[in-house]
Amino acid sequence: MDHASSWDFSLANYGPVWGFMVQLGLLLMFLMLGNLLRRTIPLFRKCLIPSALLGGALLLIVNVILKQFGFELVDRRLMQVITYHCLAIGFAAMTLKKEKSNHKTNKAQVLEFGALQGGTYMLQAFVGLGVTLVLFLLTRYGDQIVSYVCGLILPLAFGQGPGNALSWDINFTNTPAAQFAGNGSFGLSLASIGFVVASVMGVLYINIHKKKGGLSVRKDRPAGAVVDQTNPDGAEIPDNESVDKFTIQVGFVALAYALSFGFMCLLGSLSAFTNSIAWGFNFLWASLAAMLMKAVVQLLRRKNLMHRVYVNNYQMDRISGFSFDLMIVAGVAAIEINDIRNYILPVVLLSVLGAVITYVYIRLVSRECFKGFEHEMFLMSFGTLTGTASNGMILMKEVDPGLKTPTSSLYILSNFPAMVMIAPLLFLLSFAAGSIAHAVIACCVFFVLWVVYTVFLFRRRIFKKRYAAKRVETWTEDTEA
Repeated sequence: MDHASSWDFSLANYGPVWGFMVQLGLLLMFLMLGNLLRRTIPLFRKCLIPSALLGGALLLIVNVILKQFGFELVDRRLMQVITYHCLAIGFAAMTLKKEKSNHKTNKAQVLEFGALQGGTYMLQAFVGLGVTLVLFLLTRYGDQIVSYVCGLILPLAFGQGPGNALSWDINFTNTPAAQFAGNGSFGLSLASIGFVVASVMGVLYINIHKKKGGLSVRKDRPAGAVVDQTNPDGAEIPDNESVDKFTIQVGFVALAYALSFGFMCLLGSLSAFTNSIAWGFNFLWASLAAMLMKAVVQLLRRKNLMHRVYVNNYQMDRISGFSFDLMIVAGVAAIEINDIRNYILPVVLLSVLGAVITYVYIRLVSRECFKGFEHEMFLMSFGTLTGTASNGMILMKEVDPGLKTPTSSLYILSNFPAMVMIAPLLFLLSFAAGSIAHAVIACCVFFVLWVVYTVFLFRRRIFKKRYAAKRVETWTEDTEA
């Protein structure tokens, strides 16, 4: 044995042996402390502030204090890596779930929910980019230039959370033409504010409409037999296999991410443009890989080549929930205060305007397209498009704990049309960062797409004569029949 090349597990090898485990332990410990704060302080509980956000904020504060004494508690680079990967892992787990709708849903409303998400993204992108273009023109001859493209992080931070906001913040920082130095902290700060906006404004909405009498909490589902969530229909693999059932679920997610990594490597090697979009959309490629795997599994089931169900929705929810909780704590802890000092004005403007336009737009669309459950749809959409899907689901369950409205089913079924309608934003990110002229063109495209999606959503009101005539014609035919 070559003793010269041997090594041990002592603090002499802290980085390779203990570094990751210590940082992971910090995340989980502060996540639990955040949950303790939420449980013991009524204000946090009533405002539905996520425990992960409280834990991340607490870790950030402790790290800032310790830095004054020359001690760095948090490995910021590792926190960014965890945030980046947890986004894709969470999306892969969510996509692998078997899509089950508990309600009879209207196909038009599925498309409308997708258009609502697409329209909100485009509105956030248009307003966010427009604000920073104006700020850039006003500050370009001063000492502190505001990047013209940083407003494009608004829809990523509000709509998709810390992972994608971090990824594209770093991409813009590494693009010299963007004149941006967010270093990840700008996007993470906006995403953190988005969680607060989702929780606080969502709770205010519930309380205001309860007092007005327009919102009544729907009763929970009646008590019944307890369903085994680990094998609800008896067709899934049992827990007492040679390989633990949860390990199988993790293996499916890992395989989906491995496939997406291979695709990203291929895409990155083709050209400079494809390389710029390959690594920033790890969550998208992970979702597409999971869709492909799900299609293959369904084919094998139809051909009777696979006789048991391997994917369990309950455990996939646990994987995605754990990933998103970890992502939020790590994302908030990775914020570097010094990196956002020069961006206080755009952060404040984007946060305020983003919250207002998102609230107004979703409120108007919910009233127009989802009559009968407009409040549930507003809360689900607003929570999702300022925080994450978890925020939206928590807010919606506050008024519909029994899931008696089709809101959750529509959300599941609208994932694909929403992805298609959001795609132009995702693929114009690199283009917009190329120059101010490119940013102006992208801003115009976002505005046009927002108009198109909005016209579709309000088509009955815009073309009311045509729709009225169609309803009369249908009613006449039914009467004659």
